[in-house]
Amino acid sequence: MAATEILNRVDIVKAPQVRLMPQTEKPSLIGLAREDMAKLLVERGVPERQVKMRVSQLWHWLYVRGVSDFDQMSNVSKDMREMLKEHFTIARPEIVEEQISNDGTRKWLLRFPPRGAGRPVEIETVYIPEEGRGTLCISSQVGCTLTCSFCHTGTQKLVRNLTAEEILAQLLLARDRLGDFPERDTPQGAIVPAEGRKITNIVMMGMGEPLYNFEAVKTALLIASDGDGLSLSKRRITLSTSGIVPEIYRTGEEIGVMLAISLHAVRDDLRDMLVPINKKYPLKELMEACRAYPGLSNARRITFEYVMLKDVNDSLEDAKELVKLLKGIPAKINLIPFNPWPGTNYQCSDWEQIEAFADFINQAGYASPIRTPRGRDILAACGQLKSESERMRKVDRLAFEAMMIANHGED
Repeated sequence: MAATEILNRVDIVKAPQVRLMPQTEKPSLIGLAREDMAKLLVERGVPERQVKMRVSQLWHWLYVRGVSDFDQMSNVSKDMREMLKEHFTIARPEIVEEQISNDGTRKWLLRFPPRGAGRPVEIETVYIPEEGRGTLCISSQVGCTLTCSFCHTGTQKLVRNLTAEEILAQLLLARDRLGDFPERDTPQGAIVPAEGRKITNIVMMGMGEPLYNFEAVKTALLIASDGDGLSLSKRRITLSTSGIVPEIYRTGEEIGVMLAISLHAVRDDLRDMLVPINKKYPLKELMEACRAYPGLSNARRITFEYVMLKDVNDSLEDAKELVKLLKGIPAKINLIPFNPWPGTNYQCSDWEQIEAFADFINQAGYASPIRTPRGRDILAACGQLKSESERMRKVDRLAFEAMMIANHGED
């Protein structure tokens, strides 16, 4: 198949006309805890006796109905709406580009306005539809502080942390684009069924190390799991970390979501190279933190991500050491065929070797699914997220994506 024919199979959607985040420094009501929202309303003249009711109204409009315009809040008085418009924002980030993969994966390149003296920044968010569920992969930083040698995202230096608002905005915008909010006339207090939702799970696995942005991630995930709003079960929220040990303990105590560890090696010397944070928090400390994670059981396991790199970490000896390393931890091991990206020196393990590795892990009693690569044609797969400002020119990038499809065939 010619490259031009392959390119035509990737839909690039123009940015829609939506209410965008303004360039001004108006504070957003998105991403605020209820008490912080109440404090801002009091400062703007809302009587104390009304504050609890007003916060409840706003919470419903923001997180149940998903509005991005104060004028859509039909049960809020006109004077109140005018005050809100003057002093606050609830707008969405700008969609620079939306890409839809052949397999249904969607990737949005989002632009957030400047913060303080900074410049606008761009991040990527990915939606992966699967049978019976849909997972949204959310970013926590612009760039990344870590320099994992196999990860494309890690080649972009950290620009800044995302705010709780910007983390939540990715979920709100994705639900907008997927038609995943209930009808606007849903009455306040109505029970909105979770079944039929396109986004059933979220993973903090996009750009950045979420535990190096702990407070914003904590605030965003507690709002995402709030039963009166977005109402995602904490068992359907997974936070992925490269192993920031002190914050793993805090995550278990203060957030309580599911945990995933980017492991990728079973020896400190190799992991020091693949995941350099290992030099600070070696495997022994990381495993101790995992064993201490609250609520672990066969039904509530830690996921260990393991990218399969040819002749690097894919031997049967590595598989044996992996089983020893995880002994006593309720765990699932996700084996991830390596996704090539421009400039990498690594290759994906041969498929026969991946299957042999998985068979050994399964026989040892661990679930070991081989993750089907998704969104390769739009650089949306694991380890491939990187913002537009640091990537190849668009024409070169699309040509490379076409080459990847042609070389690898259908997954």
